[in-house]
Amino acid sequence: MLKTLSSIVTIFLIAVIFLSSLKISGQENRAAQVSLRTYLNQLEETFSVKFSFADNTINAFSIVPQEFNKLEAAIHYIETEISLDLKKIDNRYYTISKKVISICAKVLDNFEQNTLHNATIKVLEQGITTITDDTGAFYLSNIPKSSILEIRHVGFKPLFIKAEELDQEGPCQIIALAQNIQQLDEVIIYKFLTTGLEKQDDASIVLHTDNFGILPGLIEPDVLQTVQALPGIKSIDETVSDINVRGGTNDQNLILWEGIKMYQSGHFFGLISAFNPYLTDKVTLIKNGSSAAYGDGVSSILDMRTKNTITDELYGGAGINLLSGDVYGQIPLKENLAFQFSGRRSITDLLNTPTYNQFYERAFQDTEIKGNEPEQENIARSEDFYFYDFTGKLLYDISQKHKARVSFIAINNLLEYTVLNTNTQETTNSKLMQTNFSIGGYLESTWNSNFSTQLNAYYTSYHLDSENFNSENDQQLLQNNEVLETAIQLTSNYHFSEQLAWKNGYDFKEVGIINFTNVTQPPFRSNIKGVIRTHALFSELTYASENKKLWARAGLRANYAENLGTFEKLILEPRLNLNYKLARNLKVDLQGEFKNQTTNQVIDLKQNFLGIEKRRWVLANEEDLPITRSKQVSLGVNYDKNKIYIGIEGFYKYVNGISTTTQGFQNEDQFNGEIGTYAARGVEFLINHKTKNLSNWLTYTYNKNDYTFDLLNPSTFPNNLDIRHTITFASTYTYEHLKLGLGLNHRTGRPYTKPQENGNAINTLVFPNTINYEDANNSRLPAYLRIDASAIYNFKINQNIKASVGASLLNILDHKNILNRYYRLNDQDEIETVESVSLGITPNFSFRMFF
Repeated sequence: MLKTLSSIVTIFLIAVIFLSSLKISGQENRAAQVSLRTYLNQLEETFSVKFSFADNTINAFSIVPQEFNKLEAAIHYIETEISLDLKKIDNRYYTISKKVISICAKVLDNFEQNTLHNATIKVLEQGITTITDDTGAFYLSNIPKSSILEIRHVGFKPLFIKAEELDQEGPCQIIALAQNIQQLDEVIIYKFLTTGLEKQDDASIVLHTDNFGILPGLIEPDVLQTVQALPGIKSIDETVSDINVRGGTNDQNLILWEGIKMYQSGHFFGLISAFNPYLTDKVTLIKNGSSAAYGDGVSSILDMRTKNTITDELYGGAGINLLSGDVYGQIPLKENLAFQFSGRRSITDLLNTPTYNQFYERAFQDTEIKGNEPEQENIARSEDFYFYDFTGKLLYDISQKHKARVSFIAINNLLEYTVLNTNTQETTNSKLMQTNFSIGGYLESTWNSNFSTQLNAYYTSYHLDSENFNSENDQQLLQNNEVLETAIQLTSNYHFSEQLAWKNGYDFKEVGIINFTNVTQPPFRSNIKGVIRTHALFSELTYASENKKLWARAGLRANYAENLGTFEKLILEPRLNLNYKLARNLKVDLQGEFKNQTTNQVIDLKQNFLGIEKRRWVLANEEDLPITRSKQVSLGVNYDKNKIYIGIEGFYKYVNGISTTTQGFQNEDQFNGEIGTYAARGVEFLINHKTKNLSNWLTYTYNKNDYTFDLLNPSTFPNNLDIRHTITFASTYTYEHLKLGLGLNHRTGRPYTKPQENGNAINTLVFPNTINYEDANNSRLPAYLRIDASAIYNFKINQNIKASVGASLLNILDHKNILNRYYRLNDQDEIETVESVSLGITPNFSFRMFF
């Protein structure tokens, strides 16, 4: 035992001595090294020379000093040991620089200072190629300092620049490309209304929030409010959660955030957008002719993308207005890793402001919350309402050719309504909570200059929970609407040449929806669940002629949809988008598409929860609710010369597979669930005159929109969203740091259905009594008129912090606009007229800081 112990002690001592010797040896080696700066100072004294260098070039290097009789030998030694380039200027002065460098630059249009995405950057004689991202930025690592970069973009003169000119400290360098005004066949991108809004050659509208100017009534670049300034897009009830594109309902719009489908888009019952505009970098609106890579959205697509570039510095901002406060930013974690965040919360439960009071009146008119119930001395009512949203995004550049991104968003609205009986101290609570949580990510890979792939996946969850207690009949109502969706998409892009590209992909999506209802008096319980899985293959070709006169995209999407245990469907969807330049300033475009969607919203119009309208998502089942399918074609002409842009576009859209329960009927057809179609046809016109400081525009839309329900009488009648004429006139002015906007919106009234006259208004032959209506949508509300104004002033607090103050006034004339009118029977079987009225004169104020 002692012998064994002695052996162990001996081995331990030998190990300690050995490790100690290594440590001492390592310390001696480290002690032998000095900083490169110190060694250079020694050489300067020995050989009477001077070395010129940037601090960041040599600070990271150390070297073991050696003695040499000749300076050339010492320089050769440094270049051998350290990857630096030492050049002789004259007999006394030498410069030191890196042999390879990493650069970051942003490509801009030197005329309008807009970012240029998809510009091509080639490192000549090195076989290295990349393109600029959505912000116009590009990155190159470990390229020879002496190399030459070639930068090209359609419609601009090519630029050749030395890599070493971009090797500077600080943020990404700016490169300005000159427009190729000598070339008659450039691709024209129309910039109109205000800075940051562009019409692309595929007829889509792109909003760049970084460059956004001002629109009347807006003091922030609210995405869902901004798109309503465009012809053919309006909200019939003044909300962002009910946007109508060419006569379609809001559930027919595909809203994407970072490629994730959103089932909730607004706060305050749709009066405020739920998406932070200051991290949103690019928003694309497509009304027709969409890429075959998109599914869903028979009316339109709104695709929002947040900033996607990793920067060296922290940036962000914060602000507050009379409804909420928010903060956002991006934090660099490593050279190739960063994290984005944003958060916003309402102040409505803390402070009553004039803006909140007007929004409150608008949202809760004709509800129990607003106090439409008879006043009782022993009853006290109170409500608590707030909303919040926050987002996060992790940006990871795996390498120059592979980029990964992971994003999430959470949206929440909560309303609690309490009734207290002061005599008995009994309390009843009603709640309405709406939440959306989504997480997704994608991997972008550029395999070579011709081939790239993208893998996307996401999960989204939406909940609408309501609990209502009716003290009069001791009835409790519980309702729940839940949507769970997962999706994955793989896309490949291959460029045969600069003129021809081929996109292919596979798309899988599974969506499950639950609708639960429980009533205590009389007892009733319903729990409806459904799941639809969709597999899709898509392929499309994009062609741009060499003379840049013709741009074309044609594709096909094949969808296989199955509702488990109910139906299986194969749906083919061709897509077409053509753009041809007739003359230098004149272009014509043609778009067409077939689309489908398997989810719709059933509208609960003031039937339950405190009289507040709710919308519940439901799945198609090919029985009482078929798959909604659309066909659309449009033809447009665009003229752009000097300071004037004129665009006119005619369209025809046919949608079948709609139900009266999804269209918002408020007559005897509201609950019968009839299946039908609608056909919308119209013309959209826009003229815009722009100077350096002033922009004036006029838009006009004619839209005739008719339903056809074969089992109703009459079978064809005006659509609930049939707004025949819409006119917008607006002007914005910018002078140095001040922006001003003033605009007028006018449209004809929406259709509605009146009760019959001459004593036939009430049907007393049934119990309970009902209202006898005239022909559906045979009457129209008065015309709508609203004038809005806004102002923004930008200034600097110090060198690093910028700020802005903004003020807006909605409905300056305080015009009473009736948004909706319907009828109901009261307890005495008398007909009551109920009207929904627009916002009155509504001020707002904001203060923001940017750093």
